[in-house]
Amino acid sequence: MSITIAQWLAGCPLPRLEGRLLLQHVSGLSHSALIAHDDRLLREAEITALQELCRRRSEGEPIAYLLGQRDFYGRAFSVSPDVLIPRPETEHLLEAALFRLPENGRLWDLGTGSGIVAVSAKLERPDAEVYASDISAAALAVARHNAANLGAEIIWGEGSWFDAVFGGRKDFRLPENRFDVLVSNPPYIASGDKHLQQGDLRFEPPQALTDFSDGLQHIRTLTAQAPDLLKHGGWLLLEHGYEQGPAVRRLMRQAGFGKVETLTDLAGLDRVTLGCRAI
Repeated sequence: MSITIAQWLAGCPLPRLEGRLLLQHVSGLSHSALIAHDDRLLREAEITALQELCRRRSEGEPIAYLLGQRDFYGRAFSVSPDVLIPRPETEHLLEAALFRLPENGRLWDLGTGSGIVAVSAKLERPDAEVYASDISAAALAVARHNAANLGAEIIWGEGSWFDAVFGGRKDFRLPENRFDVLVSNPPYIASGDKHLQQGDLRFEPPQALTDFSDGLQHIRTLTAQAPDLLKHGGWLLLEHGYEQGPAVRRLMRQAGFGKVETLTDLAGLDRVTLGCRAI
């Protein structure tokens, strides 16, 4: 079967932008090249690949997983079904953390997933010492790939929250003078939430989305244990659901944090709550 780029796009059942992105992915051509050479005949293997990608997308599979990447903070990050798809709202978490990270400071990204916060923080602040951990070895493999691909030097740990083992050594000692910033985008969707069965969330790793409880289990752990790892005057920053701001502020205050506040996203919804370890 002979078909040109222009003909395939005209007959693609997907929105034109999605069809173009899949074409770029399969053909290796840039957007401008697709326009300049839209009379190019697609090879049989390309057509077969496009048909399969269109089928998967029509069944709802996220475009980011089909392409294997998603942009975050101006950089392309590799993604797979082992990690959450980066979302623009998490840029608020990153920016708030960077604002509170002192010169030559130390930051730990807990539950790093694809590594977008840790890697971006290191690239934006090369002077900082950045740690990142996750309970999922598969997620860490994606994060390590992103760090290597983008040239970010990160100290990696595997395990649940503050029990993470760094450098593959149980005798690894975390810095004695602790951290300036602890940051996390933990699983915060309550089990049974209808959103888990909608859109992209149907395809993302459930353990990265929900705590299989009320949505606050991991946040309770983080707020309760964070003071032991923070310097005096250090900050804990947590991304959470738009209805969880009051609950997260309450948990932070109960743990002894001061200067507790919730930052909103561009839609005006509660998105990031932060607090400072009292001096």
